[in-house]
Amino acid sequence: MKKLLATLAAVAASCILACSLVGCGQTKDKDKVITVGASSTPHAEILEAVKDTLAADGWELKIVTYGDYVLPNTALEDGELDANYFQHTPYLDNFNKERGTHLVSVAKVHYEPFGVYGNNVTKDEFSATKTGRTIYVPDDGTNCTRALLLLQDEGYITLKAGVSAADSLTDKDIVEKNGNEIVPVAAEQVPAQLRNSDKGDLAVVNGNYALASGLEVKNALAVEKADGDAAQLYANIVAVKEGNENSEKTKALLSALLSQKVIDFINTKYDGAVLPVFSV
Repeated sequence: MKKLLATLAAVAASCILACSLVGCGQTKDKDKVITVGASSTPHAEILEAVKDTLAADGWELKIVTYGDYVLPNTALEDGELDANYFQHTPYLDNFNKERGTHLVSVAKVHYEPFGVYGNNVTKDEFSATKTGRTIYVPDDGTNCTRALLLLQDEGYITLKAGVSAADSLTDKDIVEKNGNEIVPVAAEQVPAQLRNSDKGDLAVVNGNYALASGLEVKNALAVEKADGDAAQLYANIVAVKEGNENSEKTKALLSALLSQKVIDFINTKYDGAVLPVFSV
């Protein structure tokens, strides 16, 4: 009997030790996972490019892709994500204000210049005929602002005096349309509207939606200036929850992203449709 009890005790001790070791391993693995929410293009693709860099330093990068601009911020606020990468600072600031979230930017990574695209419109025709066109633009604040400023730069419309990239403009801020019809639609629907439009129509398209729809920046009729105010103001950022700015995970993620490898990846893969805004 004593021998049986001793044997059972030894087995129990072994099980406890094994469970303990497994538990420790699970905790360690979880602590070495960086979970980042991102839009599929180009953000998740850029993150994929640094997975091996992080792995070499002992980190596992888990990328969660989202199809909208709300869930990745609420998930970050709720602690489901360690960071997200899909938005620019004006959107983040407005989101915090409206939703009461506590998210902060920790780095600017890239910029997606807006482009004007046409339905069977050549660059010469675009420059010569700046009236009588239907032009589709994004209908949300910052994206509409950028689209209208670009159209003004190209001589298609005139906006109220004194407006800038920091303002939230709508088509009501246009004082002269030059006979053009400006049609605001949801940003993600602009490429589809262009495909279904009449010959001669134009559309001002977000960089990420242009990429996703197969539009190439080299074929754009006009593009935002890379050295303009919009390039810095609307640079796409990595965001974390306030208090995590200097966490080990944040430091590891930024070290991998803000690298020459990412600069080379962006310049090679996107051919001007995405531009890095940092230097190393």
